[in-house]
Amino acid sequence: MFDIQQYGYNEAGAPPGGLLPGRVTELRREQYTVITERGEAAAFLKGSFHYAAAKREDFPCVGDFVFLQYNDSGPSQIVQLLPRRSKFSRADFSGHGAGYAKTVLEQVIAANFDVVFITTSLNKDFKVSRIARYLVQARRSGGQAVVLLTKADLACDADAAVSAVRMIAPGVPVHAVSSRTGIGMDALNEYLLPGKTAVFLGMSGVGKTSLLNALMGWEAMAVRPIREDDDRGRHTTTRRQLFMLPSGAMVIDTPGMRELGLFDANEGIGASFSDVEELFMRCRFTDCGHQREPGCAVVSALADGSLTQERWERYRAQKRENEFADGKARYLREKRRRDKDISKFCRQYEKHGGKKR
Repeated sequence: MFDIQQYGYNEAGAPPGGLLPGRVTELRREQYTVITERGEAAAFLKGSFHYAAAKREDFPCVGDFVFLQYNDSGPSQIVQLLPRRSKFSRADFSGHGAGYAKTVLEQVIAANFDVVFITTSLNKDFKVSRIARYLVQARRSGGQAVVLLTKADLACDADAAVSAVRMIAPGVPVHAVSSRTGIGMDALNEYLLPGKTAVFLGMSGVGKTSLLNALMGWEAMAVRPIREDDDRGRHTTTRRQLFMLPSGAMVIDTPGMRELGLFDANEGIGASFSDVEELFMRCRFTDCGHQREPGCAVVSALADGSLTQERWERYRAQKRENEFADGKARYLREKRRRDKDISKFCRQYEKHGGKKR
């Protein structure tokens, strides 16, 4: 018998109707692996779950707690998703990129974690702007954001990189680490406590899998080399998976993301650019467009250099992207509601022999 509480389950009382609680540890296409008190179970979503789930984000993902109809002689069925205390999402654009997408859906990457490790490697693909995007989403996730600058043993000036990240992320812990030499790895112990869950996020090739192997103490996942021409990675992790570390902490390893689309990110943008939004309060006009209006605090800050043009343009770009994603998502929600109303009307119409009620 497994102690499911070691995996973070702390719901009071017994599950309804003899159902078995569990935590999703792996997702491959439509098949789930769930850890329960009886061990690992292969599971699928019960048919009625598809009908009850109003949105794509209501489907379970790695880290979620669920109730199962357990089957000891075959696949079990997931019948209920328990409330999440944290989740990391991104915008999933349906189309040919953000500018041309017909719809925008929320894609939940991981759930029920305590720490978000934003990982990027200290090679020539290092970009502070990319870290800033991850921080926007991490700040609305419900977990503590921590930036890990990997491959510190190969960096010419790791301290300068740490300082650059701290400039755009005040108050966020930043650590330079190396899974190969052990540099900085001890600093992770304060986050990886028994019963706690962390999620690794970042592009391919930044060293997430190598970090996981170092924390596990053995090669739990295969590692592939990065491309030599641009220091970009190849996809090593192809599915999301939860691992139990020897310390009793858990880590969710995720595939590298080539692009992180912002989703419902107003709060995160506000937290990441609090200095910019504080300027708005000092503008002479409440409806200031921050262009040529007299008494505009943004124009003044750009002029005296207290606000850089790069930071201002980054703020505006993220706001535009988020507004686009929110608008598309709002349209999709309204369309689903209309389609559901029409479907309900048609069923009632047919039930009563084609007569209006």
